[in-house]
Formats: sequence, structure tokens, C-alpha cells
Amino acid sequence: MHTYLETERLTLRRFTTDDADLLIELDSDAAVMRYLTGGEPTAPEIIRERHLPNIIAGYERWRGDLGLFAAHEKDGGAFIGWFCLRPESQGPLDEVELGYRLRQTAWGKGYATEGSRALLGKAFTELGVRMVWAETMAVNHGSRTTSWRSSPSPLRERPFCIHAVETGG
Repeated sequence: MHTYLETERLTLRRFTTDDADLLIELDSDAAVMRYLTGGEPTAPEIIRERHLPNIIAGYERWRGDLGLFAAHEKDGGAFIGWFCLRPESQGPLDEVELGYRLRQTAWGKGYATEGSRALLGKAFTELGVRMVWAETMAVNHGSRTTSWRSSPSPLRERPFCIHAVETGG
């Protein structure tokens, strides 16, 4: 396993072709998908044939520095979800999105804040990133709060934008 980043309680690594079932399980949880798809799961074939190959291709496209990374608890190794640090498909490499999707069992434990802070630190100190942005649904109060908490004070002067998106009516 290639470790991308470690925090006090988490290990982030690159996804592999063997990880489809982890993503399928994550995207099959209606509560996890509530603000993304209205609770509808992502079809397993979409994950296997489209999402996972795109994730893996991203590592090559961005030299392994950016992408979507599997998150595991250090204590026991349980998969808790993923974090991303990546540019838009045609965007500049120094403007990246910060995001995450976590299993329900990981909610409320501070993992989102911990992982996000570590990624922000890496982005600004090691990767030459100029701006990090995050996007969340306006009604997703948990993710909005986490986004605000994620910028540790030494990085607060760096550009970090949070977009709250309204649901379509």
C-alpha cells in the first residue's frame, strides 16, 4: 500500500482496481448519498467501469500528487471513505477542490476535519497549490461546518473558498 498522507488517526492512500467494492458499499448508503443523489445509490457497474478507472487515471494525469484517496483508520485499518484534492478536469493544477465522502460510522468523529486540514497543509506547503475550494449543499450543515473548521490558523491567509450550493427547486 502506497501511503499518500498520514494524520494522527488516518492513512490516505491511492485507490486500486481491487477497491471497487469499498466504493460500491459507500455509495450504496442512502444517508451518505442524501445530498448528492437524493439517497439513490450509484450503480455498481458505473463505479467499476467509469468512476474507478477515472480515479486511477487521475493519479497518472496529476503525477500522483492530486486525486481521490482512500481513507483508513490507523487503528484497525477500517475503510472510512475518501478524500479528494484535485483540480477541475481542465482546470489549473494550482487551483484544487477539497472534498470527502465518509461512511456513516465515521461521522461525528472529527475525521473530516482532520483529513481536510492535513490535505490543506500538504496542498499549500508541498504541492505549490495557490487556491483550494470546497463545495457543499447549503442544506448540508455538517459538511458546511467541517469546511469552515478545516482551515487551521496558519493557513487562514491562503485562499480557501467554500461554495454553498442551493438545491434545485
